[in-house]
Amino acid sequence: MMSEDLSGILEFAKDVALEAGEITYRHFKGSFEAEVKADNSFVTIADREAENLIRRRIAEIFPEDAILGEEAGETAGTSNRRWIIDPIDGTYSFVHRVPLYGVLIGVEVAGEPVAGVVSLPALGELVYAARGSGCYVNGARAQVSATSKLDEALLLCTDFGACDRSALVDLQRRVRVRRTWGDVYGYVLVATGRADVMLDPTVKIWDCAPLLPILEEAGGTFTDWQGTRTIDGGNALATNGQLFEGVMQVLREPAVSEMKRRAMH
Repeated sequence: MMSEDLSGILEFAKDVALEAGEITYRHFKGSFEAEVKADNSFVTIADREAENLIRRRIAEIFPEDAILGEEAGETAGTSNRRWIIDPIDGTYSFVHRVPLYGVLIGVEVAGEPVAGVVSLPALGELVYAARGSGCYVNGARAQVSATSKLDEALLLCTDFGACDRSALVDLQRRVRVRRTWGDVYGYVLVATGRADVMLDPTVKIWDCAPLLPILEEAGGTFTDWQGTRTIDGGNALATNGQLFEGVMQVLREPAVSEMKRRAMH
């Protein structure tokens, strides 16, 4: 059962994510200039305005909390709570007028991800979860798929071309279908039962913060590629739970083979 405090935090995060989403969508439908950051990713006025709004709202209601955002960095707090913001996840989609982008807000308490909200403004979807309360899309309960075999699975990745490990090539061969419905949208598809596995070779903490509680409350898993439950592992893997061990076995196989090869020499 979700605590009263966590319920209030989730409701606040939902409202703020929707408000920030409206800002991004106005720009999405209008005109803007995109800048290229040092890491070769895009940033726009929509990113900055949305993050500024979220930060301002948090500071008004939870002034003692820490805030970490992709664009404005970290603001220290005195409580045990931290808000983690990605004002636009899927900026490449946003810049190219593809509607598969989202506003992400995650909440940690004492380092544990406890709540998450994803607003997909151009699709009209709000996905959210808090520890012990379940996962929801626009008020309707969401859950992962029942797919139990890899050869029946739909595998998603933001960029398969960046997955040059032999294990990832093997994983792609073993599933039924692969698609590049990437960034946050891919993880939402897993949480809502529309896909079975989603992975990314490179992610930041703000890309992942809301996804762990959302996936787990929907009945799935969210880990790094080593199978560690974390939002700060540098890469990410989401599954419907039933496929987790099968996916991990594939990901571990090259490492096991390499260990055996070295032992023989």
